[in-house]
Amino acid sequence: MALTVAAQEDQQPIDQEESAEVFLEEYTDDFQEAFFEALKQKGIQNYDRAANLLLECKQLRPDDSSIDHELAKVNLLDKKYVLAEQYGIEALNSEPANFWYLNTLNTILERQGTALEMKKERIPFDNPFLQQNLANIYFKSKRYDAALQIVKGLKRTKELEELRLKITDSIDKIKHLSSDDPVVVGETPQNTVAVNPVEEIQLALAGYISTMNIEKVYELASSAVEEYPLQPFFYYALALAQNSKGNHSAAVETLETGFDYLFDNQELSNKFFEEFSNAYRSLGNTSKANEYLAKIKNGL
Repeated sequence: MALTVAAQEDQQPIDQEESAEVFLEEYTDDFQEAFFEALKQKGIQNYDRAANLLLECKQLRPDDSSIDHELAKVNLLDKKYVLAEQYGIEALNSEPANFWYLNTLNTILERQGTALEMKKERIPFDNPFLQQNLANIYFKSKRYDAALQIVKGLKRTKELEELRLKITDSIDKIKHLSSDDPVVVGETPQNTVAVNPVEEIQLALAGYISTMNIEKVYELASSAVEEYPLQPFFYYALALAQNSKGNHSAAVETLETGFDYLFDNQELSNKFFEEFSNAYRSLGNTSKANEYLAKIKNGL
């Protein structure tokens, strides 16, 4: 039994990916202790220690694909891409239908400037569930033509037809924007720019945060993490709102999820650390709060 539950094509809530949420009754105390300590070490960016603990878990459960997936994520965060790719492929080969395994491997390969298609011989690339998940990943990353090409080659289902309509609608919108005048922002032609939806949401959230319009931040960030689940800023904004509303445990969970998608952005990392500190302090865990606060001061 793997620690993670295989995600289906339409699975949206990122928290369903987290291995810690799956039932652990069947596992030994040694395994649980090592696994949760590994997640803790990953959360505080002690990646070498996290990887070593996960390797201990792998010795205890050698056939558990979720451990390979966690090793892939930790090595990705540590920029050890070759190792990350190795574990990512092992995890995906164990569960070809798992959305998050595919998503992680795709991210690893993108960081190396390559594509999943280049690894066809090492993974069950033609698996229809893998293909459907890949189409969703390409759609979410706005690679609409690639997503549509995959969908056209799959057997039609209700879910695929809904995805196809979303893709074609997005393509039509791009064609419309390119054929007409750009969307106007401001009052003069000099201020005309084409709107990027992710940037537009980020700007709106930043505005709401600056005025501490928490309800607006919460509402917009909640929908943003579902529509654009790979954007770390949206998780930060949601966690800030959750902290402000007193939902500190939810804020920690949101921050842990979003931090996995954060790369080479010290300013945003510090914002995450600040919200981690606020959440843990409100939960009465002063030690953890100070630990994250020190990260901001030290620039780690």
